[in-house]
Parts: sequence; C-alpha cells; structure tokens
Amino acid sequence: MIGTITGLWQRIPKAVLFGVAVLLQCLLLVLMVADRMQILREGVEVTLQTQPVDPRDLLRGDYVVLRYDISQVPAGALAGKPADARHPVVFVKLAPNANGLYQAVSVHAEPVPVTAPDVLIRGRVANYGGACGSGRHTFCDNLPIKYGLESYFVPEGEGKKLEQARNQQKIRVVAAVLPSGRAAIKRLLLDGEPVYEEPLY
Repeated sequence: MIGTITGLWQRIPKAVLFGVAVLLQCLLLVLMVADRMQILREGVEVTLQTQPVDPRDLLRGDYVVLRYDISQVPAGALAGKPADARHPVVFVKLAPNANGLYQAVSVHAEPVPVTAPDVLIRGRVANYGGACGSGRHTFCDNLPIKYGLESYFVPEGEGKKLEQARNQQKIRVVAAVLPSGRAAIKRLLLDGEPVYEEPLY
C-alpha cells in the first residue's frame, strides 16, 4: 500500500506539486484575510483604555506595543484552580463604564452567556495561569492576559508620537469582538479622535 502511494507520488510532475503548494499558500492567506474581515465587519465595537508600557519595551520596527486596563485581571473564582495548559485560554466578561470604556468584570475558563452591552473577549494567560502554587500550574490571584491586540502597525516614522501619547494615556483602542470572543483592532483614537482605521478588506 505504502509502495503504491509512493509510486503514484513520484509520478506527479514537480511543476504540478509546486503549483499545488502555491495554491495552498494563497488559500491560507485568503482565509486569514477573510477571518479578519469577519471580525471587523461583524464584531461588537468595544473601546479600551491603553496603559503606559515599560520603557524597555520600545517601538519595534513600525508597530506600537499596546497594553490595556484589561491586560491584568483579578482571577476571581479561578484563583488557585489548576491551569491545564502553558498559556490557558480564558474568557473575560467586559462591560462599559459611565464613560463608555469597557472594563473587565470577571474571568472564566469557559464561555459564559452575556447580554448587550456586555461582551465576552477571548484571551490567553501569559504563563501557566500566572505561575502560582507549589507546582506553578495554578491560576494566580491576578492574571496577565493577552488578547491578540497588543501591537499595532503604523506608517514609518509615526510610532514615536503614538508611543508618547500612549504613555500619557491619550490613546484608546476600538476593537471588534465576535460572539466567539475573538477580537481585532478596528481603530486607534488619539484624544478621542480617530487617527488610524483598519480597512474591512
């Protein structure tokens, strides 16, 4: 059986194999773009406040490193429970405050139902639930969480200005969040005004 498959494989011209490989790569790119388009088009918009970033974590290339109020969340009921992976997935319930900024309400190991205007955003704990406990595999009292919203590409030469504004807490991020919890940055606000917006395609 294996010999038959090997024989058939060897009979396929290399040009055909190369063409199939190129088509598969193109298909993967199209799927990635379509996935991001879905989040930006269909996701609920939430506005997040950015936080200053350690000055040692400087602008890398042409993107700005972002940190949020929701980047560090109290574990609540998860505190002390086993973390079943190196970077466990968690779901953070967000609700708008009086200023319209979304803040963390609770964190969960599994999706929980929410009603508008609340949303559930999916993230990953930075390491073993915060690396607590004797085996360092349990959730800490406070969880460092990443949502895939921690960097934003900007035009060349624009990063320094945005870094300074971020560290003065003048930058807010509008993210789109799907019911599944997946999120993507939709636009950046500087002093409440849009400065960069992601195209939907």
